[in-house]
Amino acid sequence: MSSASREVEIKLAVPDAKSGRAILRRGGFRVSRPRVFEANTVFDTAALALRNTGRLLRLRQAGGDTILTYKGAALPGVHKSREEIETAILHPARMTAILNRLGYDPMFRYEKYRTEFREPRGGGVATLDETPIGVFLELEGPPRWIDRIARRLGFRTGDYITASYGRLYFEWCAQHGLPPDHMVWGRL
Repeated sequence: MSSASREVEIKLAVPDAKSGRAILRRGGFRVSRPRVFEANTVFDTAALALRNTGRLLRLRQAGGDTILTYKGAALPGVHKSREEIETAILHPARMTAILNRLGYDPMFRYEKYRTEFREPRGGGVATLDETPIGVFLELEGPPRWIDRIARRLGFRTGDYITASYGRLYFEWCAQHGLPPDHMVWGRL
């Protein structure tokens, strides 16, 4: 499995997972992939060459699968839009060793529970992400689809969040007067 594409998405904050599921059900969405735990590790150089240019290199382990993802710098706009290249990894420890040898070290870990939803007409995907700093709906698909679905779910353009989970975590820590570390369950 390998793919290269342009990812277009937004996040929407919701009060809790129960509310998020209810919002999606009312909007005509049904579970297409059951809730799964995700452990994500972001890699970068010691000088943060990727972060400083808005790029990301991530190893995600979820439900027995491991995916290596590269994300390019986001284009300016109301939606987050950027290049995304993903590939399945059979041996996560070996991939980590390869990344280390190339000068990329684990810099940030974040965890979440993700449930994927789809609507019968298609067009995009909605996910419910339960994180240690809050619950978010993520809409990914063509911009017009995102805007139409967000309105159907009761959100406005002003509710759109385009920040990464890493950025949201660092902002959350600043708001709560906590030193940032990793966004993992049991630490906050």
